[in-house]
Amino acid sequence: MPDLGLGPGRILHHKDDARANKKCVLKTIFAQISVQMTDNDFVPVPYTHQAMAGKIGWEAPSNIALVKYWGKKANQIPANPSISFTLSASTTTTLVTYRKLEQFGEEFDFDFLFEGTAKEEFKPKIKTFFSRIERFLPFLKQYHFTIESSNSFPHSSGIASSASSMAALALCLVALEKRLNPAMSPEFLTKKASFLARLGSGSACRSVQGDLVQWGAHTGTVGSSDLYGIKYPYAVHPIFGNYQDTILLVDRGPKQVSSTLGHDLMHGHPFSQQRFDQAQQNLTKLRPVFEEGDLDAFVEIVESEALTLHAMMMTSLPYFVLIKPNTLEIINKIWAFRQKSKTHLCFTLDAGANVHLLYPEGEKGEVLQFIKNELVAYCENGQYICDKIGYGPKKM
Repeated sequence: MPDLGLGPGRILHHKDDARANKKCVLKTIFAQISVQMTDNDFVPVPYTHQAMAGKIGWEAPSNIALVKYWGKKANQIPANPSISFTLSASTTTTLVTYRKLEQFGEEFDFDFLFEGTAKEEFKPKIKTFFSRIERFLPFLKQYHFTIESSNSFPHSSGIASSASSMAALALCLVALEKRLNPAMSPEFLTKKASFLARLGSGSACRSVQGDLVQWGAHTGTVGSSDLYGIKYPYAVHPIFGNYQDTILLVDRGPKQVSSTLGHDLMHGHPFSQQRFDQAQQNLTKLRPVFEEGDLDAFVEIVESEALTLHAMMMTSLPYFVLIKPNTLEIINKIWAFRQKSKTHLCFTLDAGANVHLLYPEGEKGEVLQFIKNELVAYCENGQYICDKIGYGPKKM
């Protein structure tokens, strides 16, 4: 039997509460054990209703991984599990206008606009996405879609726009399917939206919910799956409830190497298995960290994960370096500040040069002053973005 711990999303306020709640395992057992779903579970039954024309809009957040996803198998299956904070202000808003075609053929029929301007160069990625998900949304070729998308954050800002954009689009398409089959439950729709978003961009499956989302099978996490993200099912200390994320824009230029290529280079990587094992172990370590609010251990795991991600890039063949000199300057400044101030400011990195600063809300004033005094000089044009942990998508 799996270790059940406490109920999903349970926030602890005192250690005595933890002891008391652990005695209530029998009350939560049925809520926590979930049936492992397969691809076939997301293939729809015949639809019962029609939807001739209409509009659907969703706003979906980006996310920042704490344990990194790097390396994948066929069909967007992760080589290791990951976990992320959902963000609050860094979002993509997508509006899908649909019209049922009188006659439809073998091609997908859609227009795409970004920030109000038609973007033909984005259409191949959406076409690939539609091809991957057509088995699960068989109505796609029966409609003309106008997809309008916009971001709340600037391009090349170190924020995963593919995560928020694919999550928002998947939510719109699942909402249309709900109109064709109103009997679908909200819980199933959330899973299916995450399942579909994964097929557009792996990390997008972590943007369909908030606030702490895990993706990838992990023996220590009830209900975890390679097919979709789940809301972290165990106790989380209140210190993480309003965690801050300030993104320092070190380099806004295009990446030298795409994330897709980076994932592919994990095949045959000399340290890949050690890395995949490390991710599993770090997820296990994070459970007591989240429950007890152990910020020192949190800092150690998060920074180690960020540096390991870039170590994998530097030791692949071909090898590549995405961090910049100013990235290293910022990291050294953070370490010196943390030692001096005794705060819990830490950094993480995505596949690029920009730096995410994570810290508890109670340290916000001191950290922001440090950013203005010492770190802005290392940002391109002095730019940075203030965000924090968020609680998931919003229907428009």
